[in-house]
Amino acid sequence: MSKKFTLLLASILVLIAIIGTVLYVGHSHIAILSPAGTIAAQQRKLLVGATLLMLLIVIPVFVLTFFIAWKYRATNTDAHYQPEWDHNTKLETLWWGFPCLIIGVLAVVAWNSSHSLDPSRPIASDRSPITIQVIALQWKWLFIYPEQQIASVNYVQFPTNTPVDFEITADAPMNSFWIPRLGGQIYAMSGMTTHLHLMANQAGRFQGTSANLSGSGFAGMQFIAEASTDSAFKDWIATSRSKPAQLTMAAYTSLAQPGAAPQAVQYGAYQHNLYDTVVMKYMSAPHEDSSFQSVTQSVTNDTLDHMSHE
Repeated sequence: MSKKFTLLLASILVLIAIIGTVLYVGHSHIAILSPAGTIAAQQRKLLVGATLLMLLIVIPVFVLTFFIAWKYRATNTDAHYQPEWDHNTKLETLWWGFPCLIIGVLAVVAWNSSHSLDPSRPIASDRSPITIQVIALQWKWLFIYPEQQIASVNYVQFPTNTPVDFEITADAPMNSFWIPRLGGQIYAMSGMTTHLHLMANQAGRFQGTSANLSGSGFAGMQFIAEASTDSAFKDWIATSRSKPAQLTMAAYTSLAQPGAAPQAVQYGAYQHNLYDTVVMKYMSAPHEDSSFQSVTQSVTNDTLDHMSHE
């Protein structure tokens, strides 16, 4: 087999690998490359743009690596041998200046995107946002709707084209809340509240997940995020309010125990100030009784204020 044929075959194989990779990425519906929300679309644009900019450096490096290795191979007696040559001003300027220029462009892009895609920054819209409180448990997700006065486990629904302000905390080890097709992840930490603003621009059911190792059950710590029409969202709220299940303090204490939730659960009512109580639970002074019940009493003496419905 001639050397020219070997080189041609290697080139063809590399080309096939590149084409195969492009076709796979283009047709495999990778979540982060198939945005269904405003934030996710901007993040994909940023990801693709940054990748293309970096390829302007990566591709020439690989091409030159193979070219130099081939041209100056031991068997090529025609290559010009220059053992004392160690510097060329033009080449040095090229292979140091161009990467520095790319890095500068990436720095500007990163700076601007870090501010424009700040998770805590509200999304501009002519529609009023809705607030959904999220509590990361072992190994399940609890969603509380303070305005609609309902709660659910491992299932969250909201209308399309409406900004959603997720207020996120944890009553368990640190975790990470992520709906890949709607936007990036944000950490859920005990005693703290983080905000994640998302908005779906198309209806659908999207996979939500834990993006942080948090124990043996974290792999199954998934939930469904459904973006629906306004009427479908209102119907779901009405259905949830009619559910007999009530998230009392005793029910929450049981739910918070380590273990995966068998299925999505809806609660027609929940303990008043439950989210704030969970946050304050980890902010008590060390010498105080930090049990859940005592913190609950310090945060609120109210009982369920919306257990009954008209």
